Formats: sequence, C-alpha cells, structure tokens
Amino acid sequence: MVASATTESRGSMAMELTTGDPALTTRLERGMDASEEQLRALATEARDPWVAEVAGHLFGNGGKRLRPLLALVGAEFGDRDPSAAVRAATLAELVHVASLYHDDVMDQARTRRGVPSVNARWGNTTAVLAGNWLLSKAAQLAAELGPEAIRLQSKVTNRLIMGQIRELVGPSDDDDPLSHYFTVVAGKSASLIAMALQLGAVRTGAPEPAVQALAEYGEHLGIAFQISDDILDITSTSEVSGKEQGKDLAIGVASLPVLLALADERPEAGELRTLLTAAAAGPEGAGLPRAVALLHRCGALAEARTVMHARLLRARTAVNGLPDGPATRVLHALCDFVARRDH
Repeated sequence: MVASATTESRGSMAMELTTGDPALTTRLERGMDASEEQLRALATEARDPWVAEVAGHLFGNGGKRLRPLLALVGAEFGDRDPSAAVRAATLAELVHVASLYHDDVMDQARTRRGVPSVNARWGNTTAVLAGNWLLSKAAQLAAELGPEAIRLQSKVTNRLIMGQIRELVGPSDDDDPLSHYFTVVAGKSASLIAMALQLGAVRTGAPEPAVQALAEYGEHLGIAFQISDDILDITSTSEVSGKEQGKDLAIGVASLPVLLALADERPEAGELRTLLTAAAAGPEGAGLPRAVALLHRCGALAEARTVMHARLLRARTAVNGLPDGPATRVLHALCDFVARRDH
C-alpha cells in the first residue's frame, strides 16, 4: 500500500508539471521509476540487513522525489538520450535523503514523511551513521558517472555540511540574521536542487550556458522552496507537510517568518520575542499556539511570501534564455507549484 501511494505521488507530480505533453510525462515517469528501483537496490545491497533496513527507511515512505525529477528535467536540455540521467537522479536523491537523516538529528524530529524518523526509531548515532552511509554510496555512484559528477557531488556535500554547521552555530554578533539565514538555506537546500538540474544536464551533454542557467534557476528555486517550508511549518498540519506542525518554531529554529517578525516594531514582535527566549528550546506547550497566532497577526507570513515570490521571479528570469519547449515550461510550472504549496 505504501509503495502504491508513493508511486502515485511521484507520477501525479510529473503529470501535473507536464500537462499537454504526454511524451515528456512518460519519459519522466519512466525515469523516476527506474531511479526508484536503483534507490531500493542500493539500500538492500548492504551486507548487513540492519544497515539495509535503516538506510532504506525513507525510500518507500512518500515524498515527491523532487530532486530526481529535476535531474531528469535537466537532462532534457542535452542532445543525448535522457534516460542516461537516471543514475544522476538516483545520486541527487541519495544526497538529499542523507541530509534529511542528519537534519532530523539536529532538529530532534520525531517524524518524517508521515513515519517515525530514523533518529526517533533507532537513535541519533544510528541516524548519523546511516546518513554517512548514504553519502558514501552517493560518492561511489558519482565516481561511476565521471569527473564532473564527482565535482558536483563533492561541492554540494561540502555546502551541505557548512550550511548545517552555520545553522548549528548561529549568526555571530556582527552578522545580519537575515543574511545568515540565506547563507544557511543556500547551503542546505538550494545547493541540492541546483546540483540535481546540473547533473542531469551534464549527463546528456547540454551546452555550458544551459547548465549555468539551470544552476542559477536551482539556487533561487531552492531558496523559495525552503521559504515555503518555513511557512508550512507554521500554517500546515502534519498530515499535509509530513512533519510535526510547528516543529521548527518549537525548537527555536530561526525561520524566515520568525526573523521577519522579530525585526518588526509592532507590539506582537515584543511578545513573540519573549515567547521565543522564555525557554532555550522555544515556545513549547501552550506557548506554541500563541506564537503561531502572533506570526499571523504581525504580517510576517505575508512578508515571507513576498520574499518567496521575489525568489521565484529570479528563478524564472534565470531560464528565460533557455529554448522554449516542454522542459522549460516544466521549470516555470515548478515555480507555480512552489508558489501555491502553502495555500
């Protein structure tokens, strides 16, 4: 039943983004199915059955597989068979899932994609080691794909780790909190989306200007996607987001709406600041609903949406030089998808 729901989720997203082009829909669905098979095979090939179970925990439990989809869309801009990008799609998802395992440890998350997180089920040490194992498999796959894949994968892994470190340490006294936020998001979220597009494009021999346009698009789309996640953390139920509602807020994560609210001069900002600093972990318990209400009242959510739409506009502008066609229209459709995620 889980596998069926997962397949439906992946297929519906590809179909939604490629309305009017059945041939592209078919290529993307086949590519995502093939990547899914590779992910399951990689997880189960571990000699230790326990490692296989932990490493593959999230592969069969939902998720739209956005990054594999982006790798396959990027492949459409080259002149080789797009199916050559299936392993690139698998690589992109391996790095992404590894980052989720590590993020859930840092955030003390109890659920992910509607199931217990790895750290909740097996403990933090196991979650970190499983994430490391997935990164090692990603590095092995990148080596098989060639020097450019190695360069992209190693660069993004470095950016991911630096983003996690910066988030953990927080801004210094001299740092602007908003600038620090965007630096963290660029490392932890945008880098993965840009990498997926680039990997697919490189695998099919896309021209360098197209690869660079896709990378720029991916950076802006990735930041917009994270802002939409920040908004969903406050506005969405766990059934919709796949995570605990208000989890980031409860543990004191400085999301964009929170940073914008705290910079506000209105009375709500002062009360919110008090709630956020009353306990080291954030507004747990009765304080959490009040903090959510204050974020709505002070206009921080609306302001965050404005910032998100500005990033989406920059993403659209980045691909204006790409040839008009089904793949370019998918990139614009992805912007539309992110824009309406929290509505």
